[in-house]
Amino acid sequence: MATSSTIKFIEDALFCTNQFGLSYSDPDQKWIIRDHLISLLQDFSFLKPSVDIFTHNNGTEVKLLNANGEIRVSENKPLIPLTIWLHEFYPQVPPIVYVSPSSVHLISQNHPFVDSSGVISSSYLENWKFPRCSLSDLVRNLIKLFSHNHPLHYSSSSSSSSSSHPSLVSKMEAMDRLVCNLYYDMLAFRSKTDQEIEYFSALQAEMINRVDVADSTIIGLEHERENLIKGIKELGDESDKLLNWLKVYDKNWDNILDAFEVSDKKSEILLDCKAADYAIEDLIYALDKAVENGAISFEIYIKQVRILAREQFLHRARELKFT
Repeated sequence: MATSSTIKFIEDALFCTNQFGLSYSDPDQKWIIRDHLISLLQDFSFLKPSVDIFTHNNGTEVKLLNANGEIRVSENKPLIPLTIWLHEFYPQVPPIVYVSPSSVHLISQNHPFVDSSGVISSSYLENWKFPRCSLSDLVRNLIKLFSHNHPLHYSSSSSSSSSSHPSLVSKMEAMDRLVCNLYYDMLAFRSKTDQEIEYFSALQAEMINRVDVADSTIIGLEHERENLIKGIKELGDESDKLLNWLKVYDKNWDNILDAFEVSDKKSEILLDCKAADYAIEDLIYALDKAVENGAISFEIYIKQVRILAREQFLHRARELKFT
């Protein structure tokens, strides 16, 4: 019940501009605010009027009336600290409503109607229209709303369900419940979507890495192919030289060995080193084929290749010495 002192405070705040300096300029607007605020305090005596500075999101500061207090939505749930600011263009613009967290109870995360700063957004506020809407009906709507979805985080051993039959709830309450259900469904869908995005992002990175590896492998194979083509050409040239040489000496096989005779000791040593080098090279190639075909074990292959490589190194070093 609004007391005479409360009514006097509201009237002084609205009409004694020199004392309070509120941001309401239209006289008709002030009378509407007076009637709505007094009606609100008569219906909900736990709310108290106050005057304070309100800062909009754009940084603009205005001096407004507000009603604040703690509302109860259930016996086994904590009280909800509520502040209802009357906008400077009220009632054409809906009031701005806040839930104030305390040191004991914080605002619930991902609440469908209250954001992290405490601002309330509900179907009633979004569809506010004067004169159909009023402050008292707003508070009644919030009590119903928060009885199903309490805005403060708390632990409770018992969970009471106060769901009514769909035919017994108002259109606005049904819309709020629908918004709530859609909100939680959206959170679950967003969580699943985020997981899928993370999975496919990792898969995309893996595929990009595989493409890079494949491109590098293709480049390496192209270089190897070019080297093989070059080696085939060189072998072809050497084969042509050998065929031409055989054409010259094929009619005189008795003297063919004279072509490999050396004229001095140094040339003999170089020829022996070169022959031994090539012979070891052929033997290593034969061992490669043998281990590929499974004729010998890999351990025997490595052992023989080490011995042959050491011997080949000595022949090449001796060849360089006499070159």
